[in-house]
Amino acid sequence: MENFRVLVVDDENDFRETFVNRLQKRELDVTGVESGEKALELLDKKLFDVVILDVKMPGMDGVETLREMKRKKPLMEVIMLTGHATVESGIEGMKLGAFDYIMKPAELDDLMKKMTQAYEKKKAHEEKIQAARVAELKVHPGRVFEHIKEET
Repeated sequence: MENFRVLVVDDENDFRETFVNRLQKRELDVTGVESGEKALELLDKKLFDVVILDVKMPGMDGVETLREMKRKKPLMEVIMLTGHATVESGIEGMKLGAFDYIMKPAELDDLMKKMTQAYEKKKAHEEKIQAARVAELKVHPGRVFEHIKEET
């Protein structure tokens, strides 16, 4: 399995630390934070492929955090995680672009499978964008320098 970068956002310290440790043992690059606000700050400094995001947190909840994450990093995949499943927050999360919605306690193998699927989706999307850019440059090679003209 390819190594991908995971951000775990959960206000429950024991759960977050245990989960981060278990994912690190599986050779993943994992970072854990305790709030939506901290997660959004971190997104400005570090790239992530997949986010595991708790729905119910004090302050900025998971749905609000998801909305901002998708605004900042639209290709990053987010899996919503909750011990307090409500149909409304699940539907809202999916409307905002969450990859999936999983109940706590989640089996690690099931979550690994979902995270891998989310990463594969992100990677495929990025490859399509890259291929489209290459095709565009083949048709219009001068566009490589357009951003330079705009800056001057």
